[in-house]
Amino acid sequence: MNDDEGLISVVKDPLGALKIEDLVVEAARDMVKDEIKRYIRKKLDEDPKLKNDIRVAVAELMDAKAREAYAMVKLGKCGVNLGIAMVPPDLKERMDRDIANLLEREMGQVVSRIE
Repeated sequence: MNDDEGLISVVKDPLGALKIEDLVVEAARDMVKDEIKRYIRKKLDEDPKLKNDIRVAVAELMDAKAREAYAMVKLGKCGVNLGIAMVPPDLKERMDRDIANLLEREMGQVVSRIE
């Protein structure tokens, strides 16, 4: 079944998409996940050092992910700057004017909405 057929079947029979077997499997999967989470929490409560180590590791991971996202933004900015530097001067002047006009129009619209 391709995506279009699946979409058509959902439109024709919205409740048909909720097959009872799928609901049972999904409910069972959620119950297993909940049981595993309870087991993990119990083990962590029994070992405060391990719990703290995991907390520290998660904090370090979140910090690393934030730094990675920031580095990607910086790379994107550098890519834009490189692209602009490669544009011929006459085209660059036209682009600057067009961008300035666009920003002026957009800011005008924002100000008119505020008033």
